[in-house]
Amino acid sequence: MRTVPGRTDRVVVVGAGLAGLATALHLLGAGREVTVVERAAVPGGRAGRVERGGFHLDTGPTVLTMPDLIEEALAAVGDRLSDHLSLIELHPAYRARFADGDHLDVHTRAEAMESEVRRFAGAREALGYRRLRAWLKELYAVQMRRFIDTNYDSPLRLLHPDVARLAALGGFGRLDARLGRFLADERVRRVFSFQSLYVGVPPARALAAYAVIAYMDTVAGVYFPRGGMHALPRALAGAAARAGADLRYRHRVTRLERTGERITAVVTDRGRIPCDAVVLTPDLPVAYRLLGRQPRRPLRLRHAPSAVVLHAGTDRTWPQLSHHTLSFGTAWKSTFHELTRAGALMTDPSLLITRPTTHDPGLAPPGRHLHYILAPCPNTEIGPDPRAWRELAPRYRDRLLTELERRGLAGLGAAIEEECLVTPADWSAQGHAAGTPFSAAHTFAQTGPFRPRNLVRGVANAVLAGCGTTPGVGVPTVLLSGKLAAARITGPPARRRAPERGGRP
Repeated sequence: MRTVPGRTDRVVVVGAGLAGLATALHLLGAGREVTVVERAAVPGGRAGRVERGGFHLDTGPTVLTMPDLIEEALAAVGDRLSDHLSLIELHPAYRARFADGDHLDVHTRAEAMESEVRRFAGAREALGYRRLRAWLKELYAVQMRRFIDTNYDSPLRLLHPDVARLAALGGFGRLDARLGRFLADERVRRVFSFQSLYVGVPPARALAAYAVIAYMDTVAGVYFPRGGMHALPRALAGAAARAGADLRYRHRVTRLERTGERITAVVTDRGRIPCDAVVLTPDLPVAYRLLGRQPRRPLRLRHAPSAVVLHAGTDRTWPQLSHHTLSFGTAWKSTFHELTRAGALMTDPSLLITRPTTHDPGLAPPGRHLHYILAPCPNTEIGPDPRAWRELAPRYRDRLLTELERRGLAGLGAAIEEECLVTPADWSAQGHAAGTPFSAAHTFAQTGPFRPRNLVRGVANAVLAGCGTTPGVGVPTVLLSGKLAAARITGPPARRRAPERGGRP
């Protein structure tokens, strides 16, 4: 594995999102002096927080899986997850509601899910679920350390016996077809492939290997941290600060100083910070602009669909909602065509509704409730551009509320006391390419060794982290990107030494 040459004692991490904080913790554990600069007033990046009238709104991810990766980052500085976060395992992880009025609770425990599938779709589907679960476990075991938690220097890294194992498991076939070998009911298959709405590849075209995301969502467990998802970056930032990191908020990076191929300092609007290496976590266009380098690719980078998010603080809630509710329309295949090809808003939308006050009423004023409604939409490369969204936003907001009321959330519009609407125009204003928070799509040509690498040719001591680089989009993979970025500076983990609890060696 290639690593940054020369001295790497002082590292500046640009961005205090999940990737930057994970990077900082792993670097601190290896004895580096770490400064984290963040343009916002608080840590979190995409996993931010907005306060409205006593409602505490998580602005980013709502689903937490693979907490062992949080544990691993904290362990780098001698801490434990339980010291910082109280996690609630969600049962069910999701509730899927369908256009015909039926629903399927998605459990991560095998017996509970088998029983629910049997109730919903019969004994044959329940048996198919058992077989699918075993396949997902095998798929994860083959992929995690070899293909996900790894730094690639060349596609030749794929020349390994595990590739044959992955092929034998059908990982290079199509996701929908592979799921069809286990499950005949198209509605049940949706709960193992709905993640395609966010990663930008329809199940009919996605590699079956991407079912590893379904493993994380439907087998490994789904959790919610008390205090909301923003509690996660707060915990990581607190651990980093106690371990010796210098966290500087409200510092906007303006340029990088360099001598030859080495970055010598990070310059912000509040001063100059000398460094031996730098880790950049902003979206790829911002990072490349700072570096003055745009890596050449044989194919143009394709971006995932975007999303409209309506945060609604209400004076009531609806008993049919779980903590996470997937509200599916009748359409499915045509939805992906609209999102990834036609550039059109979903005519029959599939929506994710999260109600964090289910498990933490303190996120809202007494007697009030918080609902997070996410509607996938085309990114601004193929759909409405930011200017069009500024005009379209209020109409689309009303359209979503009308649709949800039609689906059983009667009186939703009238129940809203506080709200915050986020559209691709807002994602663009935050610097996200193509107006999407989901970055580059997970096509085959943008996965593994073919995804934008975390080392940039022509810059000796800069490393990238975040959802645009390896391994990809999502909380678990972003945490891994921080670990992989740190390894580019410190070398493989086996060469690191952990500090004593509470400080840097």
